[in-house]
Order: sequence, then C-alpha cells, then structure tokens
Amino acid sequence: MPETLYPFPTIEPKWQSYWLEHKSFRAVDGAQGKKLYILDMFPYPSGSGLHVGHPEGYTATDIYSRFMRMRGYNVLHPMGWDAFGLPAEQYAIETGTHPAVTTQKNIQTFKRQIQKLGLSYDWDREVDTTDPGYVRWTQWIFLKIHEKGLAYLAEVPVWWCEALGCVLANEEVVDGKSERGGHPVVRRPMRQWMLKITAYADRLLEDLKLVHWPDSIKEMQRNWIGRSEGASIDFKLASGKKIKVFTTRPDTLPGATYMVLSPEHPLVSEITTPAQKKSVEEYQKKAATKSELERTELAKDKTGVFTGAFAVNPVNDKEIPVWIADYVLSSYGTGAIMAVPAHDERDLEFAKKFGLPIMEVDTDGGSAAKEKMIAWLEEKGVGEKTVSYKLRDWLFSRQRYWGEPIPVVHCAQCGIVALSEKDLPLRLPDVKDFKPSGSAEPPLAKAKEWLKTKCPKCSGTAERETNTMPQWAGSCWYYLRYLDPKNKEKFCDPAKEKYWMPVDLYVGGAEHAVLHLLYSRFWHKILYDLKVVSGPEPFMRLVNQGMILGEDGQKMSKSRGNVINPDFVVERYGADSMRLYEMFMGPLTQMKSWSMNGVEGVYRFLGRVWRLYTDPAGNLDPSIQNSAIPENLDKLIHRTAKKVTEDIESLAFNTAISSLMVCASELAKAPVKPVTIMERFLLLLSPFAPHLAEELWEKLGHENSLTGVEWPDFDISKIEDDQIEIAILVNGKVRSRITIPADATESAVEAQALKDPKTAEALLGKKILQKKYVPKKIFTLAVS
Repeated sequence: MPETLYPFPTIEPKWQSYWLEHKSFRAVDGAQGKKLYILDMFPYPSGSGLHVGHPEGYTATDIYSRFMRMRGYNVLHPMGWDAFGLPAEQYAIETGTHPAVTTQKNIQTFKRQIQKLGLSYDWDREVDTTDPGYVRWTQWIFLKIHEKGLAYLAEVPVWWCEALGCVLANEEVVDGKSERGGHPVVRRPMRQWMLKITAYADRLLEDLKLVHWPDSIKEMQRNWIGRSEGASIDFKLASGKKIKVFTTRPDTLPGATYMVLSPEHPLVSEITTPAQKKSVEEYQKKAATKSELERTELAKDKTGVFTGAFAVNPVNDKEIPVWIADYVLSSYGTGAIMAVPAHDERDLEFAKKFGLPIMEVDTDGGSAAKEKMIAWLEEKGVGEKTVSYKLRDWLFSRQRYWGEPIPVVHCAQCGIVALSEKDLPLRLPDVKDFKPSGSAEPPLAKAKEWLKTKCPKCSGTAERETNTMPQWAGSCWYYLRYLDPKNKEKFCDPAKEKYWMPVDLYVGGAEHAVLHLLYSRFWHKILYDLKVVSGPEPFMRLVNQGMILGEDGQKMSKSRGNVINPDFVVERYGADSMRLYEMFMGPLTQMKSWSMNGVEGVYRFLGRVWRLYTDPAGNLDPSIQNSAIPENLDKLIHRTAKKVTEDIESLAFNTAISSLMVCASELAKAPVKPVTIMERFLLLLSPFAPHLAEELWEKLGHENSLTGVEWPDFDISKIEDDQIEIAILVNGKVRSRITIPADATESAVEAQALKDPKTAEALLGKKILQKKYVPKKIFTLAVS
C-alpha cells in the first residue's frame, strides 16, 4: 500500500453516503430554468465487474454534470443496466444458476463499484432492462411496431451456432466462428422476426444533419445504410426466368461479359447444370462458414464456380456465363451482379483469374450517359431507375431464453395474433433447463405449459412465440424510461418527455457507433410518428471516448492478464485519484495506455492540495486567513477559472487538470492564503475530485455541501498581464523575443524591436521591405 497522503479512506465513504442520503443529484421534472440531459451508454453488468476502461466516459460525464449544475442547469444524469443477453445465458448453462440471479448479483457489483467512484447519478431513476415493469414497455413498443406493419416473419439466412444453440448477429461472428467461445458457425435459412428499418432508410440518412456528431460516425452510418442510385436490370435465362441485378453504372451494360450470383441466391440450385452441381454445392458449403467481412475483403484472392447456365445481356443479346462467388452478398442489392471487368477492379481480377472476356465501353461515366441508358431500359421493359441500400431489415429474433418474450401467439385459425396491452408484460417462464434444444427450436419451446395458450382473438388453442428479442431491444429506448421510470400507465409522461428530450450529450464507446445508434434512431422515429415523443432525433451531441489499453499497450483482456480493476485503484489511492488520472491521461477521445505511475502522480497532487488547506493534525492550516487578496493571486485564480471553465465546456479535461496543478503550486508559495482564493480553487477542483473538495469546503467552515454553490466566474480584465512576451521574426524565422507593455502601440513595439541586439544583428546590411505587428503575438520584418 502507498503512503496515505490524505485520509481518503474515511473522506470518500462519508461524502458518498451524504450525497445518497440528501439526494444531492436529483433531477427535478419541469423545473424552471435551463435543462440538460447528460447520458452514458449504460453497461452490460457482466460477472467480472468494471474494469478501468468503463469509468472513463462515466467520469467525463460526471465532471460535466457537476460543472453544469454549479452553473445553474437542471441536470438529468441517470444510470441503468442493459441486462438481457447471451453472456448471462451462457453462464446459466455452465453453472446451472438462473440468469435472473446472476444478473441481479452483477448489477449490485457494478452499482457498488460505480457509487465508490462518487459518480453523481440520480439513482431514483435507475432502470434494469430485465425488470418486468421495463419489459412491459419494450413489448408495448414492439406491438406498436407490429401494428404499423413494420414487424414480420420471414425465412432468412442467418448465422447459426450449434454449440451456443442460437442465431448470431454479423458482429458476433469472427473468422467463421462465434465471438464468444470460438465455436463454428454456418449460414442457414430460419424463420425469423424482422423489423422493417429499410422503410426509414432515407429519414435515417437525411436527419443526420440535425445532430452534432463526429463526421466519422455520421459517415459510418451513411456507409451502413449505403444508399445508391442506379438501375435494376433483368437478364433472361434460357428457361425464361429472369435474374435481376442492381447497378450504379447502367451506362457500362454493353461491357457486361458475365454474371455473378451470391452462393445463397435462390436461383442457384435451379439453374445449375448436372455437370456443375457437385462443384457448386461444395462451394456453397465453404461460403456458408465465412463472415461478410471476409467475403468482401478487397485484398483476398477471388474464388468462384461456374453454374453451367447462361443469361442474355439485354443491350446486345449476347449470352454471358452465370457464376457464383462469395464476394457477392445476398444481403446487398439483389444478390446478383453484372460483371463489367473493363470498368471494375474486382470484376477484372475475377475475369483474369478465370479467363473471362473483358470488353471496353466508350463512356465517361457521366449522368447524361446513365440517364440515357435508364431511359432505353425502361422503354424496352427490361429495367428501371432504382435506389438501392446496403441496409437490410433488422433481424430481430434470437433463439435464446434470456431475452424479452415477443408478445404474439400463433393460432391455427387466426394466424399471428398480437397480445392485448392489458396482458403485458408477458413474462419468461421460470425454467431450470436453459440449454439449447439441439435443434433450431429455441429453449422456450421446452416450456410446454407456458407454450400452450389461448388465442386472444378466437379463444382457440394457440402457441406462444418461442423466439426472444435481441439485447438491442432494451437499449433502443432506455433513455426515454429514465424520464419517468416508475410510470405504470405510460412508458413516459408526455410533459416529462417534452421537457427533457432530446439528450443533450451522449457519451460512450465507438463500438456502438453504428448499430445501437441506428436502431435507437429507428425506434425513436417510429415513436415520433406515433406522436409519443416530441422530436425526430434522440441524441443531439455524441462523443466517443478513446479506449484505455493495458500497461503493456494492448487491449485489456483476462487472457492477457492486463486488466486493471477499479476497486484495486480506489482501495490504494482513492476514488478522486482514479477519476483525476482517467481524465489526465490524455484527450478524452483518444486511445491511451494505463500507467500505475501516472495514478501515483495525481495521488501526490491531491496530497499537496490536502496540505495546502490542513496542518499535520488535519485541522485548517493557519496560513488561510480572511485577508486582502494580493494582485498576483487574484490574477492567478481568474486565469485558472477561465482555463478550467473553457476546458470543461470543450471536454478537454486533461488540460483543465494541468491548469489546476499549476495553480496549486503557485498557491503553495503564498505565505498567507486568502480564504476567498482558497474557496474559489476548491470549487474549480470539485467536479474532478469531489470528495476531497467537499471535505476541505467543510473545513473552511461551510455547513452545506458545495454541490449547490455557484461556479466561480472570471474577470477577463484581471487575466491580462501588464507585460507580455512577443517573438521577432525576420523573413519568417524567430530571431529574438522581447517583453513589452500589454497595451503597447505598434510604433512603440517597432521601436523596441529595432533596438533589440539580436534583431539588429539579423538586420545588418539588409533593407527592410515590410513591417507587421500582430497585437500581443508577433512582430515580423521582411528584408532583402
């Protein structure tokens, strides 16, 4: 254990208890004045607890929340738990412990760790996505989506993992194996619930202009949606059937010398000749084990198989061979392409490898040429102008137990029937067997009593839906439930929603830059159309914190043994040291490596702050007095206030802390420390190190917490120095530096600059062509 430089083991629990008891951070619905909604991406409460990467964003939003409260804002800063999902279910399978039990245990661990960091959340608004009261409204939103015709059942190819017994999303598959456990996965068609996010594609693109997000995140969303304008074209087969392709370059149609279908295309088995059947089927099996990322990797060697079939190019009636290749995806466009090797690098590589024709087309690729070809296609009835998207409808079901039940039944007479709102929440059955059934049937299919029910429409025998919702469902709308978490009549009171929304600042990891944000925006727009939310976008400002690496510069992981537990840091150095170091490491948005030496450094700084205010016995230091304020300290505190204020506003916490360190060093030199100055310094420090600041504030004689105290302002006139230093440049090179009065005129600066020995030496034998003074910065001379 390091030397105890100040009594954080007693200070921190004291003030954490005080804040909880007094509800110091309670947000007031509808309060007069300015509101501010500051949101963290809520965590999945895993069994391993927090590591030091989690609190980085939490600390940043906490500092900003505390700062803005002190500036008079009514701040809503809540926390909750994204608690459904595969990891809890897998743990249940491995240990035989019900996931509800482990989930609640994990939540308590996370909550304890978060509260030990002194994070200023309004705990009265805590939400848990597995709570029946929360599940009810997740299911209610699904019913509204279903009512609008935006939820449907379809047979779609999915990633199936036999070992895990469930469907995996694309992002859960790495190199043909499950991200969790490294089990083999294959593509197979299954009956799945889909949400029609494609119906909102244009609005999801267009409304990006309404939000203040990093350009890189907006671009990722645009690329994921992938809007392309072009033409759909029909290529006839000898059987009379047609293969439809989409292309952004219809003007290159004369150069199409072969076609490529995705291995999963429904026509493949139908058009493949007997001679090619074995090769095609073997290729399809291999393709089924590859992720979309692997298949579309530009640098990979192109592979493919000829089906034996030919299609007709409609522009010249030439027969062209039909191949299958895994670089064509069934999820994009029509799952088929026309290959124009003379005008596409990927097609060219494929053509060269398999000896296929390459035909140049005389076109400049301009929109006149494209429109002309589209007009010809439409006139001949073989194509039309089309907008295509990479975005595909959201695969919404999972073959898991630990998820929200989908509130519909299957009736032999009535088909799919939604439950009534009065029957919500539909709870999970309390089962002991969570294991996969060994088939595509989800675990809920084994809960026979729960499975059998009555049709809400005809009262006949029906079966419940056995798929559950994905973990994304609960995280799509949690920011709205924080506004009214105890409401049993509505998912959110309209007046509260209108008061608090939209979220003003949303902070979280870049790993959620596409899907979580896209899905949340989609659900929000549906709710906006239903007139139950007041605006089209949920999150106005978005910030992604950078990843914190281990001390070895590698991503933290148990296997590498480089994970730092925040409990370890807090126990040895205190929560304020942990908070301060996480922000002092570097810019919030950049990646950086952990260093225990760095923690030690900020801990020593906090120890110096303690000694600024206290004597060796822990009493108020006698040098702190009600005295006149010296000019140098007055300027110091105003300069520090300006720097810290502006840095917190721009989330530049590392430089704000540097300024506080400089200020503390200067204050330590003062033989007498005016109370007013020392109070102002504590207020500036308080968002970063709130426990220490509260304790010292109390020692200064204040009975109440500093939480409600007004943030220190600054007087710009007191910040400017009487004397400033400027650089003298001759032909663009710095030749000297001079100290001048801050209010010096240009002529006075010129006179002093020309008298300067180093400047005079640089001008020796030269002719001055031009002189320019940039006030308070530089004086430049151009000479020949």
